[in-house]
Amino acid sequence: MKERIKCLIIGSGPAGYTAAVYAARAGLNPVVYQGIQPGGQLTVTTEIENFPGYPNGISGPVMMDELRAQAERFGTEVRFGTVTQTDLSVHPFAIRIDDEKDMEADSLIIATGATAKYLGLPSEERFRGQGVSACATCDGFFYRGKEVAVVGGGDTACEEALYLAGLCKKVYMIVRRNVLRASQAMQERVKNCLNIHILWEYQTIEVLGDDSGVTGLRLRHQSGEEKEIPLHGFFLAIGHHPNSEVFRPWIALDSEGYIITDGKTSKTNVPGVFAAGDVQDPLYRQAITAAGSGCRAAMDAERFLSELEHK
Repeated sequence: MKERIKCLIIGSGPAGYTAAVYAARAGLNPVVYQGIQPGGQLTVTTEIENFPGYPNGISGPVMMDELRAQAERFGTEVRFGTVTQTDLSVHPFAIRIDDEKDMEADSLIIATGATAKYLGLPSEERFRGQGVSACATCDGFFYRGKEVAVVGGGDTACEEALYLAGLCKKVYMIVRRNVLRASQAMQERVKNCLNIHILWEYQTIEVLGDDSGVTGLRLRHQSGEEKEIPLHGFFLAIGHHPNSEVFRPWIALDSEGYIITDGKTSKTNVPGVFAAGDVQDPLYRQAITAAGSGCRAAMDAERFLSELEHK
């Protein structure tokens, strides 16, 4: 007999655990499957200073451990495992975990997040969280008065560079082509910013560093010329990939794969399925906004289940 769960939450970042706290307190007996990265992206963030309630900051792994403990305190069951197959055309929803365990869910909260795109360099992986970041808003504060670099040439890269320019001594933009892909207005803002220096037709071939973290970059020009630049922070702004593939046959997605939700709610196009966090948020991608959307998802799920019981 298949296990039947009243409220199944997929993902264990701020959105998933916040949804679990609210769902558990509402008596929904939620079960959380942690997914491929237990704790989400914050587990590779060394220090978080912009989440309310932590005046002295807190490390990402510690915050996620505390969020998990809070969810478990109210009765959430947290399990290891990844969703590998779904059928959301039936109700209760059919979910398969790790290609072996089948279960049914009366309501489903998708909080699988989005994965930042990286260049794929071994040195980049080595210094992730020690000078390599995919979020200037999250980590730029730690590089005040220092020199940093942003990789990318689109609107996101320009926004990141402009944000960092307000904090840092110098911001390099490393652009593979000889033009920016950003909107004209954004291009003008970047080009008029005195401490942003664009390095045209360069690619990063190695992140340099030591035990203290990132110390510089090795770059290669299209001509074949190589050079090194000293800096302290290396920011990726080449996009994110929402972790929504396993739900694609059933859930409405935008052109980039982000789950489409109904207005200010967490409702998807499938009644009883809700989305929270970065998997449905291509714009803000912050821990606090993810947590807020997790709250909405749990409250929406509670209303759905209540209405279902009274039909």
